[in-house]
Formats: sequence, structure tokens, C-alpha cells
Amino acid sequence: MRRRQLLAVPALAAAGALARPALAQERTLNLYSSRHYDTDRALYDGFTAETGMRIRLIEGDADQLIARIQSEGANTPADVLITVDGARLARASAANILAPTRSEILNGRVPASLRHPEGEWYGVSRRARVIMFDKTKGRPAGLDRYEDLARPEFRGQILVRAAAHPYNTSLMASIMVANGEQAAEAWARGVAQNMARPPQGGDTPQFQAVAAGVGGLAIANTYYLARFGASSNAEQRALYDRIGVIFPNQAEGDRGAHVNVSGAGVVRSSSNREMALKFIEYLTGPRAQEMFANGNFEYPVVADVPPHPALAALGTFRADELNAQRYGALAPQALQIMQRAGWR
Repeated sequence: MRRRQLLAVPALAAAGALARPALAQERTLNLYSSRHYDTDRALYDGFTAETGMRIRLIEGDADQLIARIQSEGANTPADVLITVDGARLARASAANILAPTRSEILNGRVPASLRHPEGEWYGVSRRARVIMFDKTKGRPAGLDRYEDLARPEFRGQILVRAAAHPYNTSLMASIMVANGEQAAEAWARGVAQNMARPPQGGDTPQFQAVAAGVGGLAIANTYYLARFGASSNAEQRALYDRIGVIFPNQAEGDRGAHVNVSGAGVVRSSSNREMALKFIEYLTGPRAQEMFANGNFEYPVVADVPPHPALAALGTFRADELNAQRYGALAPQALQIMQRAGWR
């Protein structure tokens, strides 16, 4: 999946947009997004086709977009912010740039764990953070929970990206909530001691390194592997077939697998809040949810929309119902604990 580069928006163009007549402004929805996927364009085109409302897209790093909205203040053209992972959504909420909203449609479609308690953001897609292994070597015995990754028998086996990435701080925060800070720090120390190499790269290189024999276990998000399952590239498809997935913490009474969430919120200073909320409702509709599933191999947030076959083939699972805002807000503290434990 090709990722697009940041779209530069010249200052004069931005100023011109602000100076347009009110009628033109009413027919344009300004979307700030840290999702860089070509397939999302089709989502926005669909909204325009349904409503006549043109989407003006500004892309960038989540923290850059949050800072930009803050610096633009009441004059920001932004109507909607979309970003990935509860940690980033919590940062946007803490920055006070998102408006509390209420939508019966969204409350009916989006599970409570995947939306802000006050409606500042709503989940539009999700990804499970799982443990991956080499099926040619068999599933590791005694590995059923995230907590098991810290056990000494897995010394030199774990492959994972850097602690500072929100995917990892969110996972760590969920373990803090489940087990307490002291136990979570001991877990992070055990994971750090069990690493096959210093953290490096994104999620895809972790399960590639499993197949290469660098280590035995990768911590990664499901959609990265599912992309390979739908690829026309024979090598990628072979790797997909070789890598097995463990959805952790599935036993009766256990909390379930941790999930990341992509979420969208109405910008507090938007002059077009009603249409902005309709746009988020559109993103949770059946057609848009199918596009999230089939275009980028993410799990829909709406229960009756099936995932892509390459994702479904990885297995079914029960998700942790911890609210993403809660674990996201703990991410800074989680990172401090991880670094203190030696996870860099």
C-alpha cells in the first residue's frame, strides 16, 4: 500500500480559502488527517457524491496537525481531525481542540470502548496488536497472553518496534490498567530482556525478521500482515502463509486482545459542526466501513461489516473493551515506565 507524502499547502492558498465567499465555504469540509492511504480518497469522494460537500484534505503527522490547529486557533479552517491510535486521539483531546458532540447514529454503531465518553472523537476502524510466529517451527508452548512475553523461556526471541511508538505505549497502558503499574513495569523489563535485537523499524520488519530467523516472536498489528495476504507478489504471499498469529488473552474471564483505533473528531472551532458530524457518521456507514476493511485491511468498528478475507483468515478474537481514551491518556506515563525498564 503506497503511502502519500505530506500535501504542502501554500500560505497564500490557505489565505485564499479563508477569504472565499460564505456559499463556497459551506460546500467545503476541511479535513486534517494523519492517515496517509490512497484508499481513503475513495471514501472522501463517496461523501462528496452523496452530499455535494467537497473534502479539502490536509495531511501530516498527528502531532504536527494538532499543533497546527492549536496555533491557528479560532481561525483554523479545520472541521474534522482524523488520526490513528488512542494515544494520539487522547493528545488531541488534551489539547482541547475537539468539540464534545452527541450522535445517536454514532452511539448506536460505535462500541463504547472505541469512542470518547463525551463524544470528542469516534472510532472509524481498528487493528489488533498481536503476537506473530513462524508456523514452520510451530506455535510456542505456553504463549497465550501478552504477560507471557516476559517469561525467561522467550529470552532472545522478541522483535518489536521502539517503545515511543503509540502502538506500543497504548499496549503498555492497557497492561498498566489491567495489572497495575508495578507489574506492568516488571513486564516491560522482561520484554526488554527477551528482545532478539534493539527495537528498530516498523511492524512489517518484525515479522519479516521472524521468517529470517532473527527472532521467534513479533509484536505487530494485524493489518500489516493481512496486506501481504492480499498481495499479488508471490514472496509476500508466501510470507503471509508462513506467519502465524496469536490473539492474546482469549481465555474465559481474560480481558481480550488489545486493539488500536483510528478515530475522527469535530474540531472545536469549526463553523460547520453539523456537516462535520455527518461526515463522521458517514465514515461509520456500511459502505465506508467496507472500504476501510477492503482498502486497508483494517477491522470495521461496526459489528455486522465483515473484515477482508485475508484478515479474517488470521482468526477470530475477542477484543479488550478498555476505553481507548483511557489507555491513550496514560501513554506518556507508559512510555516513562517502558524506558525506565530498558525498552528503548
